[in-house]
This record gives sequence, structure tokens and C-alpha cells, in this order.
Amino acid sequence: MRRAADKLATLEQAKQRVAEARAAGQSVAFANGCFDVLHVGHVRYLQGAKAEGDLLVVGINGDESVRRLKGPERPVMPEGDRALLIAGLRCVDLVVVFHEDDVARLLLELRPDVHCKGTDYTPDTVPERDVVRSYGGRVAIVGDAKDHDTRALLARLRG
Repeated sequence: MRRAADKLATLEQAKQRVAEARAAGQSVAFANGCFDVLHVGHVRYLQGAKAEGDLLVVGINGDESVRRLKGPERPVMPEGDRALLIAGLRCVDLVVVFHEDDVARLLLELRPDVHCKGTDYTPDTVPERDVVRSYGGRVAIVGDAKDHDTRALLARLRG
């Protein structure tokens, strides 16, 4: 089994790994998120994403992106820590930190066969669906019901 640190990649390294997987006849799944406070919903989402492809690449929002999306008190953990935690999961093959507010550029660079989103979406509400379809990919909704929420968890902890 690969060490978590060995799963962290730059965009160029990820493109190379994706190309190698494709050359070996493997399919590529992609999932993304902030993963600010890792919880069971994240794990189930990523396990579901892994079931969609041979190689699972996970995009993690960088710190500034999380702040813009979630507010000035976030992220709780810095991007390097969040990336290493996600890389430590057995189902994850590769982790890339991105700094944009959405994953459109990353999707266009990596062109995964399937873009996986959580159950708070439907295939028609995935923001990147047109980007994925533009290169012939598909969207999959994976994971369990959205019963887990980082905001609610943080509110409980602040109590």
C-alpha cells in the first residue's frame, strides 16, 4: 500500500498518473471538495467515487478557495493537512490541491471518465456537468444521504 504522502500530486504529476492509468486500460474517477473536517459522509462519498473507476483522483480546495466559499473562519485545517488526511484513505489513489472556486479547469486538464458528486446533487444540478459532457465524460452521484454536514458539526463543537 502506498504511503499517504506519496499520493499527493501537482497537476502535472496527476496528468502523468492519469495518462499512465489510461495506457494500462484503467478508468479514472474524480471527486472533489473542501474536506475541512473529515467525517463519515466524506468517507462514504469517496468510497462511492472509487467504485466508479480504477483510479480515484481527489481535488481538494486550497485554503483561499475554502475561505471564499465557506467564510472567513474556514478552513479549520490548512490545505496540506486536509490533503494528507484524504490521501490516507485506502480508497483514494491521488490528491491534487486546486485554488479556483470550482473544478472546471482541473476537470478539463485531467478529463476523468467519471466526475463523482455527493447525494446533495442530482445529475442535472452538478455545476460542472456541461464541462464533463464536453469531453465525453459522465457524472455519477455517489455516497450516502446528506445526513452529515461540516457546518453542523462545527456548530456542535463550538456548542
